[in-house]
Amino acid sequence: MFDSFPGSASEHLDRPTYHADLGRVYTSGIGFLNKLERGQHFKEPGFPSWEAFADGDWDKALSLADERREDYAQELRKAARLGVTQRRLRVVEFPITPYVQWELFVLRVRVDLGDDIKVLDARDISNIERTRPVPEVVILGDAAMYEVVYDEDGNASGANRYTDRSLIQETNAGFDALYERGEGFHDFFDREIATLAPPETSGTPTGFRGSR
Repeated sequence: MFDSFPGSASEHLDRPTYHADLGRVYTSGIGFLNKLERGQHFKEPGFPSWEAFADGDWDKALSLADERREDYAQELRKAARLGVTQRRLRVVEFPITPYVQWELFVLRVRVDLGDDIKVLDARDISNIERTRPVPEVVILGDAAMYEVVYDEDGNASGANRYTDRSLIQETNAGFDALYERGEGFHDFFDREIATLAPPETSGTPTGFRGSR
């Protein structure tokens, strides 16, 4: 699974170019978007809920978690107008990192609005990840695929853009297989996240993500 991904040719795009390209392809009649998330540590400066979380104010972070509810609702309405089916699979390691604990509260808002998100325990794919983690990618139909990349300081520096259709189809097939193994968001959240104590956030790891 994902065997062809590591050695495949790609074009590096800086962050503004990546966002512009993704927006252009998204509206070109792609049909579906698949998003596979694997990283366990990120920073999201500019997102008040994340900033409260990073400052150690867990109650405030949770109260602000739905601050982008209307943005998410508009995003889903746009997807419906364009005929784009969106699916997201969030791989979660144990013990759950503070960032992922916070992120799942934010993703719950998206799920409550109708976003299609599943969770996959990283322990269930240890046989797949013997040599490398599964890729963190955004796949837009069979037109383009993006792998977010980071600079030496851990900040998002753009994305690698892949356009080889056989590679995209192979990666989509891998996504589909993992998605079938994923657990319903609320089932996972209620069992593993809702009962956790507030996380320790001192020394929050680097890895700038940018936006939910």
